[in-house]
Amino acid sequence: MIEAYRKLWKNRAGAEEVETEEQLEQKIRIELKDELTHPRLRKPVKEKLAYAAERIEQSDLAELQKIQLLELYKKIAAQLD
Repeated sequence: MIEAYRKLWKNRAGAEEVETEEQLEQKIRIELKDELTHPRLRKPVKEKLAYAAERIEQSDLAELQKIQLLELYKKIAAQLD
């Protein structure tokens, strides 16, 4: 999963630093909560999940990687609701 995440976000700061599943889940949590955006401009978790799903679907990842990564995003998004 970590390698798939790195491929998906290869130009994103911090993506290469992810080395454990825990770090991966934390990065996804930060992304879904839109924590790096100014509070007044943050998007809802469902909207951020939709953006991530679209990016995953359009990526060059293997189908199994796409499914696994999307399931992880959905699992974390459900925890945030």
